[in-house]
Amino acid sequence: MQLRPRPHHYVQWLAATLAAVLTTVGLSAAHAHPATAGMIFLVVVVVTATQAGLFISLYSAVLCALAFDYFFLPPFRTFILAGPQEWVSMVTFAISSLVAGRVSERARKQKDEAEQRREDVERLFQISQEMILHQDAASLIRDLPHLLKRIFSLEDVALYVQDRDQFESTSEEPAGMFKANLRDLAKSSTQIAAAVRDNFESHLLFVGVRPVGALAWSPPTLSKEVATAVSAQIGIALSRAMAIEASARLEASRESERLRAALIDSLTHELRTPLTAIRAAATTLTQDQGLDDPVRKELATVVDEESARLDALIGEAVEMAEIDANVVKVQAAPRHTRTLLEQVVAESRASLGRHQAVLMVQEPDRPVWFDARLLGRVFRHLIENAARYSPPESRIVLRARRVEGRLEFEVEDNGPGIDRADLPHIFEKFYRGKKGKVIGKGTGMGLAIARAIVRAHGGDLGVESSPEHGSTFRFWVPLVEKDPAESAS
Repeated sequence: MQLRPRPHHYVQWLAATLAAVLTTVGLSAAHAHPATAGMIFLVVVVVTATQAGLFISLYSAVLCALAFDYFFLPPFRTFILAGPQEWVSMVTFAISSLVAGRVSERARKQKDEAEQRREDVERLFQISQEMILHQDAASLIRDLPHLLKRIFSLEDVALYVQDRDQFESTSEEPAGMFKANLRDLAKSSTQIAAAVRDNFESHLLFVGVRPVGALAWSPPTLSKEVATAVSAQIGIALSRAMAIEASARLEASRESERLRAALIDSLTHELRTPLTAIRAAATTLTQDQGLDDPVRKELATVVDEESARLDALIGEAVEMAEIDANVVKVQAAPRHTRTLLEQVVAESRASLGRHQAVLMVQEPDRPVWFDARLLGRVFRHLIENAARYSPPESRIVLRARRVEGRLEFEVEDNGPGIDRADLPHIFEKFYRGKKGKVIGKGTGMGLAIARAIVRAHGGDLGVESSPEHGSTFRFWVPLVEKDPAESAS
């Protein structure tokens, strides 16, 4: 394919011509001495060489030499040289022009190469910085072609990752063109650095001696040094991201195993406690000798209470399993917040005991879309905790209000508060603070369940507490006053 001159080349040729013409006119008008004219023409050639390159500088040298001979060397207005002195002047000017033009051209090339190296270093640094920001391999592989295309001003970039047999490109068009070629290049046993085909340059990505993939771009305009550096950086970045991802999966697997063991240990311990009490009471009840009615009634009460506790433990374990399995689905419906609070208070009478429940609802109490069943479970967990840790006959305040696009709820008690050391951990599974261990009730799952339910709504749950002044658990969900299905459509 024949290359066409770029538009700015025509401008350079025209500028060289105008510079020679204007210089000649100026020198002629000033009746300049031949030596002076020769020096000025030489300056024009040098400037042209530094700005436009070798060929245009040669063209300028020819123009200046002809003008120098025609206008400034006798006989004037002819291209004939009168004698040896004129020949020496002309040859000296020609040689000086060629040498000066060559030296200037070399200096210009060195300057352009230095500038190009500086830009290449900046681009390599930029791509290394942006690749470091990707901590997971999936996003790095997805974004790398677009990153290279943007930073190096390429038309198209394609990436093949061998370990995942994954191909990513900035466009769909070249996929069929060289996808197979990249896969073959990546899986080849020879360390062929690069190949150029169909206006695409392909490079093998190595980490040490192990190929991790292949990279291709169009047009093949990057220098050999830059292409090698880019390929090395990308190979290292891919290897690093995949290593971090593998390490994270291993750590997550270990954490899951640790939590599973903790769950089994905790449930085993918590389930055995009521079962032991039930079995002991039942065994005693089977022995008729020496049991009067009050003792028999007390043992039956133990069986009843511990059976209820066992049922609650199993219920919380099932809830936690549902949350961990992501099967909790929010089914919102229009409800009044006061109705929700009244309902949860009625369902929590056994937990409240002699505590006084106080409801505070912001007016007007217009219908709002939320899942009353799930939020009721949150309230029951919080009310049970408040009643457990606060003095009998004390107040437990339940509030509902609207704050900046949120539907906010609070459960406030007058208990002893939560120790500062326990506050960061109370929402963790199976965590029981110092006061909880002293009281001896609870599984440590209630608050974790409550927060997970609230977050499934798109909200969050937090707590404010100070010793001897009680605790306030505050949670919010998005304020939705219209049917979510209609809003989405």
